[in-house]
Amino acid sequence: MSIDVLFRPFKFKGLHLPNRVIMAPMTRSFSPGGIATEDVAQYYRRRAEGMVGLIISEGTGVSRPASLNDPNVPRFHGEKELAAWRRVVDEVHAAGGLMAPQLWHVGAVRTKAKDWSPPGAYDSPSGLSRPDKKFGDPMSEEDVADTIAAFADAALAAKRLGFDAVELHGAHGYLIDQFFWDGTNRREDAYGGKDLPGRARFAADIVRAVRKSVGAEFPILLRLSHWKQQDFAVKLADSPRALEAWLKPLVDAGVDILHCSQRRFWEPEFEGSDLNFAGWAKKVTAVPKITVGSVGLTGEFVAAFGGESSQPASLDELIRRLDRDEFDLVAVGRALLQDPEWLLKVRDGRSDDLMPFERAALTALS
Repeated sequence: MSIDVLFRPFKFKGLHLPNRVIMAPMTRSFSPGGIATEDVAQYYRRRAEGMVGLIISEGTGVSRPASLNDPNVPRFHGEKELAAWRRVVDEVHAAGGLMAPQLWHVGAVRTKAKDWSPPGAYDSPSGLSRPDKKFGDPMSEEDVADTIAAFADAALAAKRLGFDAVELHGAHGYLIDQFFWDGTNRREDAYGGKDLPGRARFAADIVRAVRKSVGAEFPILLRLSHWKQQDFAVKLADSPRALEAWLKPLVDAGVDILHCSQRRFWEPEFEGSDLNFAGWAKKVTAVPKITVGSVGLTGEFVAAFGGESSQPASLDELIRRLDRDEFDLVAVGRALLQDPEWLLKVRDGRSDDLMPFERAALTALS
């Protein structure tokens, strides 16, 4: 199939992308003390030089004591931290690229570091890391308000630093997603409830605060998933109607683009249709959608962290779905992590030069 559809320009608000390919956010843990290094800046610059339309950074911590569970993941607050991010975005712009930071709070996800712990309590909706597994402290109303403000402050910092958009991480079982999930949100206040739209109020309030902070024209992306790292089989919305009830208030709050995460982008979201998560999200809401999940590779990314390699895979199914407008943009993760020239090789038809993904790519900023 023709790859031309992958290289159609995309315009929305201030985003003018030369193609439909986005670099997916991928945690790298190469920022000692939470400060992005020159190596980090050059890592992102190489992807911009490789013609990626928009780069979404690795997740970056907002200003809460335990927003991160890794001392080498970058923070998005503090004078030194923000100065480092200015260097990163300047390098990306110098290479002709566009960039958005992903703002992150991990919530009740324990650190894997042996000799380090976060400088404060783990935030969580109800003191649960998964259903019936106690971990973290239930957030008070003051904690909730402070966290909302932390996201808004970080988004404003991104705009002032010259970033082109901002993404909020609301997926994969982290804090915002813990509020969505009834398995981890047992609150009985305004941020809980038996229905998904009620549990989505925390995310909606964050979006509203971010929108107020950055203004009407600065693009806000929101990453969502059904699957959780705590349980791959979780499905927050069990029908298209439930999906609409979940997503519409988030869009109404100010989300411009929904980033719909799947482990495998080609898998259908609901019975009776081959539409994937992004496809259904586009059907029930009007804003642009990003699809993501094992694009360009044979194996899925969760297995990659266990050491599984992946071979280059055909893009025919992706192109077919993009050509029928099932979604608007495509986020690519491991293929770009392995090879900053992946998109150039795809454009030029150099399929024999496409590289397999090896776990060793996770251990270096290539």
